[in-house]
Amino acid sequence: VQLQASGGGLVQPGGSLRLSCAASGRLAGIKTMGWYRQAPEKQRELVANIIVISGGDTYYADSVKGRFSVSRDKAKNTVYLQMNSLKPQDTAVYYCKSRRWAANYWGQGTQVTVSS
Repeated sequence: VQLQASGGGLVQPGGSLRLSCAASGRLAGIKTMGWYRQAPEKQRELVANIIVISGGDTYYADSVKGRFSVSRDKAKNTVYLQMNSLKPQDTAVYYCKSRRWAANYWGQGTQVTVSS
């Protein structure tokens, strides 16, 4: 599985960004896709996750609930992270990850900077 993330950038507090993660390769068997982030000198943390094998159930970290929304376009094999009401503490490198069978696959990171 190859994952290509895009959509990061510089945004002012209160602004919005939408990240995209396009999957290619052997996609059969993918169970979940999600977004993680890592801020400087902090551990990587799960931001949002979507179950792609059934129903599309989602999970959000408490820090982003009500502000971020994860969704997928099955036809495009793409998962999105819509980020609204961004805060400076959302600044981090964002990574998409997929879980296929028992293996995890990571995309390259995309920088999100929230600053005035």
